[in-house]
Amino acid sequence: MSKGSSAGYDRHLTVFSPEGRLYQVEYATKAINSEKVTSIAIRGNDCCVVITEKKVPDKLLVPESVTHMFKLTQTIGCVMTGRIADARSQVKRARYEAAEFKYKFGYDIPVDQLAARVATLAQVTTQEASIRPLGCSMILIGIDDELGPQVYKCEPSGYYAGFKAVATGVKKVEAHNLLEKRMKKNPTLDYNGTVEEAISCLSTLLSLDLKPSEIEVAVVTQDNPRFRVLSEEEVDSHLSAIAEKD
Repeated sequence: MSKGSSAGYDRHLTVFSPEGRLYQVEYATKAINSEKVTSIAIRGNDCCVVITEKKVPDKLLVPESVTHMFKLTQTIGCVMTGRIADARSQVKRARYEAAEFKYKFGYDIPVDQLAARVATLAQVTTQEASIRPLGCSMILIGIDDELGPQVYKCEPSGYYAGFKAVATGVKKVEAHNLLEKRMKKNPTLDYNGTVEEAISCLSTLLSLDLKPSEIEVAVVTQDNPRFRVLSEEEVDSHLSAIAEKD
């Protein structure tokens, strides 16, 4: 078997290649790009914002039924990128874990604890041959009582971490380069500034003038910690504000 090729090691999820790689886990990460969608999350001073493309693949579909934004608890939400069927399965399990935590301990699960639990469950799928890794990535946002706004990302491999700003999807590399440049000076971002920064980043990445129907934006703020998806009218007002600045 030639060194550096998968050479049969991608047939079994639990078998390492001589280079120490798990090819099926790498393929699951590549599957995130199958939807050709990019998602971005940015943490502001008093809020968190997630934005993603909204693509309706068929004219007969009801646009309102197509979404990548999901509420996990009243105050924690996520954007799912990748295979939407896998995403719904992961969201369902995350909701169950959040509900079980509240039942056991009597208070809402913190964002970092939910991210850790989702990542742990994802990592288990890389150990067992009877199940496969999920081809989706989860970005969670929420307001922590002690730490304030929080953004976490969970990957199919079971890796998770907190971020100031993060992206996933087909243009992840370009998005990270752009976000690093824009967040380098630790800009002070209020609610409107954070939303407009996220929309501006996605617009720059796609080289398009975005329409309200083509994107989904969700927010949590310290004043209103409930996770909510912005209406098209609200998104349009932010698009207009960006156009005026330009």
